[in-house]
Amino acid sequence: MTDKVTRRFSPGLQRAHSHRPTPLAVSAALFKQIADASWSARLGLAIVVFYIFIALFAPVLAPYGESQVVGAQFDSWSTHNPLGTDGLGRDMLSRLIYGARNTVGIAFVTTVLAFLLGGSVGIFAAAVGGWIDQALARVVDVLMAIPQLIFALLLLTLFGTSVLSLIAIIAVLDATRVFRLARAAAMNVVVMDFVEIANLRGEGYGWILRREILPNILPPLLAEFGLRFCFVFLLISSLSFLGIGLQPPTADWGSMVRDNAILITYGDVTPLLPAAAIAILTVGVNFLVDWFLHKANGIHDGQ
Repeated sequence: MTDKVTRRFSPGLQRAHSHRPTPLAVSAALFKQIADASWSARLGLAIVVFYIFIALFAPVLAPYGESQVVGAQFDSWSTHNPLGTDGLGRDMLSRLIYGARNTVGIAFVTTVLAFLLGGSVGIFAAAVGGWIDQALARVVDVLMAIPQLIFALLLLTLFGTSVLSLIAIIAVLDATRVFRLARAAAMNVVVMDFVEIANLRGEGYGWILRREILPNILPPLLAEFGLRFCFVFLLISSLSFLGIGLQPPTADWGSMVRDNAILITYGDVTPLLPAAAIAILTVGVNFLVDWFLHKANGIHDGQ
């Protein structure tokens, strides 16, 4: 108890809190990090920022509505429809823009939920240990033994293909991968001396998880977040391509590839545009993840 009081009210700690960096200093440091980053990191950041901008301002940027019929079936590229129309006469450019909001937004929310579930349970299992840790690990092993795409198809067939069902099912399935990483990383930390000292001081599991374990495994978790976002993003697009993901008339890049695939027979590259949008975002996120891993490990890239 004396140690807790000393840590809480020590003058050194109060001085440290009084010299917290200002938002301006944090922004300046962030811009310096970006300026010193490699070309691939800057390119990845530009791609991600561009996609976020498109997703946020889709209703303003799109020339037509998401499901608005504006022309003939599979109309060619023109000034009114820069990328032509789909099989129902809807503007392809507008649906590409709205697809960024739907596909990327749902993938981001799903990844966040997967990390909240899998990360918290994985860290808890590593901290508690014993039969609880083993039971949780074996349940996760059973779930991971089933191919994720097949498992998702089965569950979506049973529970329906609504947006909420899609998010919940993919988040639970992807949480198993996050659990394995969080548990493995946390098990390397729980044996450290500072965690043992916290246990001897009588700190609770919640305090130890938040203050001792989580800060020390945050870099690999953040890097995994970017990779898992790409996997979730591709999984949702694959499900939509198969007709089980986002349902019409919602614009989704995976379903747009399927609906316009017949145009490839006639030499039209329109079906490749949503596929290219998927590929470019995946590359950009991977560039950012590589840069973050290098920064976390103290590795300096050449410009």
